[in-house]
Amino acid sequence: MRIGWIGTGIMGKSMAGHLQAAGHDLFVYNRTKEKARPLLENGATWCATPSEVTFNSEIVFTMVGFPRDVEEVYLGENGILTAAGPCRVIIDMTTSRPDLARSIAEIAMSQGIASLDAPVSGGDIGAQEATLAIMVGGYKKAFDEVDHLFQIMGKTISFMGKPGAGQHTKMCNQILIAGTMIGVCESLLYASKTGLNEDAVIDIIGKGAASSWCINNLGRRIAQKNYDPGFFVEHFIKDMGIALQEAEALDLTLPGLALVHQLYIGVKAQGHGRSGTQALMLALKNLNGDF
Repeated sequence: MRIGWIGTGIMGKSMAGHLQAAGHDLFVYNRTKEKARPLLENGATWCATPSEVTFNSEIVFTMVGFPRDVEEVYLGENGILTAAGPCRVIIDMTTSRPDLARSIAEIAMSQGIASLDAPVSGGDIGAQEATLAIMVGGYKKAFDEVDHLFQIMGKTISFMGKPGAGQHTKMCNQILIAGTMIGVCESLLYASKTGLNEDAVIDIIGKGAASSWCINNLGRRIAQKNYDPGFFVEHFIKDMGIALQEAEALDLTLPGLALVHQLYIGVKAQGHGRSGTQALMLALKNLNGDF
């Protein structure tokens, strides 16, 4: 198939690469062309604008940073929905606002194009290993048409319902991750303070009732003092902010999420906005005198 891909960052480049390796023709756009270099060297076609991607593609995927980027890529000047062409399904895999997903779906439908919101969970490792969980909102007919493409990028794919449902499901995921991350960091902070070997602690508690993806993957990075990004702190702050806004609209109080959101804002203020989410440990160390 002729597939468009917009956004070749930490996760997008791997996800697009799996589609390319499966034999699909890629038409690629990214704000920084150099980040698309591996795909281009493997035969992908560079497009100068998102609209050019649409003009050349049957299916268009996006994986960008923030809701404002999603809005610009789809609805801005030279955006995806400004071009006529063979495109029949657009799929946003960015974690973004549910209301924006609904708006894009309505506009796309008026142009005879189906829209899916399909955020993912699994981080850079899941993207690299094609084991992502993909949660999809939109129209079932469109989902059925492109499910075989999702299967190339992920291990667990679920259709969650109408437009925006994928984004709401991702908010559930991020709320859980927020609570888990503070638990991981506080656990390893305690281990370090008592003189335990952090890797040895992960070896045992990562196999019992406290087991989680975060302790077994990001916990290892913390033990190695590796704060390189698999998922940026600034993007996680954005996700938690969306969840808190949605909760407020529902008259729902989420005090745990609010606390972790504030701690991550502290991490960013310390200069770690482009570090991985495991950098929460640095803020907690700072609160404890950075022992």
